[in-house]
Amino acid sequence: MARWVRRRDRAGRVLAVANQKSGALDGYGLTRAEVDRAAWTIDADGRKLEAAAAVNRVLKQMGGGWRLLAALYRSRPMAAMEEALYRWFARNRRRFDRFGVTPECDEPGAGCE
Repeated sequence: MARWVRRRDRAGRVLAVANQKSGALDGYGLTRAEVDRAAWTIDADGRKLEAAAAVNRVLKQMGGGWRLLAALYRSRPMAAMEEALYRWFARNRRRFDRFGVTPECDEPGAGCE
């Protein structure tokens, strides 16, 4: 996810850090169990969001067409559906390796723990 964001956030609005990077958990006050469960965002005020809420927050911050996509999350039925889809994807993320979706830290020299 972090790599995907960095590639698309041309304006550099979002700091995307792979949770396996050295010091990432300590620096952001998250536990291994939390980051293994879901993606997280932390805003300038220290508020934390996880799962689909975090993804939508990042999309909104990236601006452009991504902001429009994130706006769908404001609808309660859409938010519930996105959260359920996110949880399913998170439980099955390893199955997507065959489609070229590999974690950043699985690459040699990524500097991850």
